Amino acid sequence: MSATPGLAGGDVFLNPGADPGAAMAPPPRAPLGLHRRLPGYAVTPLIDAPALARANGVGRVLVKDESCRLGLPAFKLLGASWAAYRAVADRLGRDPEPWGSIEQLRETLAPLRPLTFAAATDGNHGRAVARMAALLGLDADVYVPKGTAVARIAAIEGEGARVTVVDGDYDGAVAAAAATAGDRCLVIQDVAWPNYEEVPAWVVEGYATIFWEVDDQLGGDGEERPDVVVVPVGVGGLAAAAVRHWRQGLERPPRLVGVEPLAAACVLRSLEVGRIVTVPGPHDSIMAGLNCGTPSLVAWPYLRAGLDAVVAVTDDLARQAMRDLAAVGVVAGETGAAALAGLARLTGAREVGALRGALGLGADARVLLLCTEGATDPEAYRRIVGSP
Repeated sequence: MSATPGLAGGDVFLNPGADPGAAMAPPPRAPLGLHRRLPGYAVTPLIDAPALARANGVGRVLVKDESCRLGLPAFKLLGASWAAYRAVADRLGRDPEPWGSIEQLRETLAPLRPLTFAAATDGNHGRAVARMAALLGLDADVYVPKGTAVARIAAIEGEGARVTVVDGDYDGAVAAAAATAGDRCLVIQDVAWPNYEEVPAWVVEGYATIFWEVDDQLGGDGEERPDVVVVPVGVGGLAAAAVRHWRQGLERPPRLVGVEPLAAACVLRSLEVGRIVTVPGPHDSIMAGLNCGTPSLVAWPYLRAGLDAVVAVTDDLARQAMRDLAAVGVVAGETGAAALAGLARLTGAREVGALRGALGLGADARVLLLCTEGATDPEAYRRIVGSP
């Protein structure tokens, strides 16, 4: 099924190139070992939400709640920390092991100072890079696109970073960050471009912790494995991590569905034509973390082969998803609510029968939603949901 515009809040594309049976190299568990040693590590909740299951006509809805991860209101520190760790190890010229505490790691890295991390962001990734820089005793420069919420800028600055507002969109902020690379500056970015692919690949590896945790929370034997996984897609790093985790030659692999804003549907449009394309702006969705115009070079091969479908949703669907998640006790920001918005689009569309059949969204289906952020803009959350 090609993308179908104008239906019940967005577009849907069923990917004819998806191969659910494809076996990919399994993701490493090493990032989990790093994360367990970071201050504040805890397994994030996996919430059973029967009200959401009933509303969407499926058997079970589970929400992996990343609204508080390592002390930040989003999952991004998982990827930023592993990529930063690998990058400083490369710059140091050796593995920093053994170390048991972040203080010991900071001492090991003392010869590298002064050193700055640079990153572009719509909010969460930049704050995560800034937090990791502070943990390691390093500086951080973060570049944000014009129009970034004041609350998100303040949160990044609260981590000790210098923030520069770029007169352009997210891609412009990425270009500004990339230009700072040098002997005293490491660019820690979650999107790849030619000759900059290693660090974004490490970011994808870092996100694997989410899925290892889910396995453990579901019992690890595969009996309770989800039938459908719905994941927000920006440049594609988290979705690529989902593909790597669940495309390991499993006998019954789940269907994988990506969700992005209608105003920045770069992965959907790229899948339509079979190659990476840039979606022109303005990328002005309230789902700020997904306002990306170009898929990552590193993520693209996984997205092309591993995503069964991509749903592009409107801001109105995201707002309703925020309210619906709040009703079951999950505080989700605009980006965090995207997965539920995508599920609602699939189960509430006029062509719902065909979509349900194609994606296995039957009455007994187990659906996993990734809620990737909390209320990163408290004023916007209060305005949309109606409560703090």
